[in-house]
Amino acid sequence: MHSPLALVRDPSAEVNSDAPPRSAEPFDALEQLVGVNLARLRAERQLSLDALARASGVSRAMLAQIESARSVPSIKVLCKVAAALKVSVAAFLRRHATNGFEHLPAERSARVVSANGRYSARPLYPDDESIAAEFHELRIAPLHTEAGIRRAPGTTVNLVVSDGTLEVSVHDQRQLLATGDAIVFDADQPHSLRNPGDTEARAFRVTLRAETPPRWDVPAAGVPRDEAAREGVSG
Repeated sequence: MHSPLALVRDPSAEVNSDAPPRSAEPFDALEQLVGVNLARLRAERQLSLDALARASGVSRAMLAQIESARSVPSIKVLCKVAAALKVSVAAFLRRHATNGFEHLPAERSARVVSANGRYSARPLYPDDESIAAEFHELRIAPLHTEAGIRRAPGTTVNLVVSDGTLEVSVHDQRQLLATGDAIVFDADQPHSLRNPGDTEARAFRVTLRAETPPRWDVPAAGVPRDEAAREGVSG
């Protein structure tokens, strides 16, 4: 029932020589990531350190330390700088886009396609960055069944059918979805998608990865939560 998947790229989607190259290696330090993004944003707006300091209310010395990765700014400082640059705070933490968005042309997208070509999944998010949620466009051929990959406990799938009909099976339960219908289920269970119709079905799937609770939110065994908070105990 499950067919092997292969990565397929549109042969016409050649690398654009005019596009800025992606970093070969991700930044290992938060200081570097914030510093590089701040420097890029400032350069794009043709602002000197003095001009940005005046616009943001953050000292020139502090801005220079941030750009050179000698200091990690507080959220308060980042908010001031972000407001002056007219970007979100998240723009300082992105590896794929410093202006808050990235265009993903359909013709340049990579698709994961089954060996028989009857199922494909196209990622609708940058493929070189660790993220908490995955977003895919799915295409399922008539009468094809595709077994889902079981994920870590706590992973959730939200799927909506945009064209056709789909039958979603989770364990022994089956749910038929018409165009516009949606379903949410835990992805650590055995599950599959089947197109019972005679035309191709299309759906959009959001996969929310399992979250690891913050260490400071897990008190040590036998220690009440309020006491652990007072003593600074973490699990």
